[in-house]
Amino acid sequence: MTSLRVRGRGRQPVMAGGGKRKKPADQQYEEAQKDAKKRHSGRSETPKDVRQEVETLYRLTMPEDFYQFWSFCADIDKEAPSDVLQSSLGLQLVGPYDILSGKHKITKKESVINYNLHWRFFYDPPEFQTILVGDSKTQFHMGYYRDSPEDFPVFVGANEASKGCLITQLGDNVFSAVKQYASNKLKEVKDRIQCGAIKDLIEKLTAEAENLGYSLEQKSVTMKQRQKKVVTKSFHGAGLVVPVDKNDVGYRELPETDGNLKKICKNIVEAPNDEKRMKAFAPIQEIMTYVQFANDECDYGMGYELGMDLFCYGSHYFHKVAGQLLPLAYKLLKRNLFAEIIESHLANRKKENINQLVT
Repeated sequence: MTSLRVRGRGRQPVMAGGGKRKKPADQQYEEAQKDAKKRHSGRSETPKDVRQEVETLYRLTMPEDFYQFWSFCADIDKEAPSDVLQSSLGLQLVGPYDILSGKHKITKKESVINYNLHWRFFYDPPEFQTILVGDSKTQFHMGYYRDSPEDFPVFVGANEASKGCLITQLGDNVFSAVKQYASNKLKEVKDRIQCGAIKDLIEKLTAEAENLGYSLEQKSVTMKQRQKKVVTKSFHGAGLVVPVDKNDVGYRELPETDGNLKKICKNIVEAPNDEKRMKAFAPIQEIMTYVQFANDECDYGMGYELGMDLFCYGSHYFHKVAGQLLPLAYKLLKRNLFAEIIESHLANRKKENINQLVT
């Protein structure tokens, strides 16, 4: 079989080594990461040992807005910061906030807690780390999205797991995300008392964010700069970023459009029997052959995209293939923690009982 190299938004296949390579993305994304580090240099009041515990358990460096938002909530109610947003917005601080609140120390669970899976919803990719949850019916939740485990989050996103894999971007910090959510909630609420509470919260959030120097834009400058590094939106819409060098090596597009790939997945899931399902899998097997060629030529983003799309489609029929593609792609991209997370998630992918602190 001849290796295909697919380039351009039109997804027209060209032979490997042929065709004009597009220019690599500029340095703005790297500059945005440097700006993020500067922004996170202003320390909150959270004790050093508590910070270390959070980041040791999750093996991720938390952004400064994470700790500053906790301080903001503690200023409103020092006895129960996790519940400050409950009455007005129906939101609760969870995930790494459970470490700040000490909930992990009072749990009655006897087994070892897997923080890779703590509040990890069905469609959450490894890049997503839940920090706020809302309506249990829709499974609405917010979380930090990172392109790499070593980087700070690039934005705070939201997902309603009951409706699918789509991740909505709500700003580059938690203050912005909660403000976006509160502003939308205000349009729906009819109760005068709750409206007043939401308006008061928005006012406090805005003042604190401005005081700390955080953007309250849904699409901040740093997020727009990152967008230039996104090689594909993927099914979840948040975008995938992989290193692409000056020779355009690092990513090649799949030989199917997103629409066609979804049709292929639909045919597999809805096949009336195993024999027809195996036949319906043929296009996926062919694409996986292209992925092998791509990996040989250091275009690791192709397998990353296919694996992520199959994961996002959600059917258990794709767990085995996603389990082959994604861990390998993450390891090739030197994102080993993400490889570990996806392996744990695919082995324990659930739609309920995702709070690891509850027995």
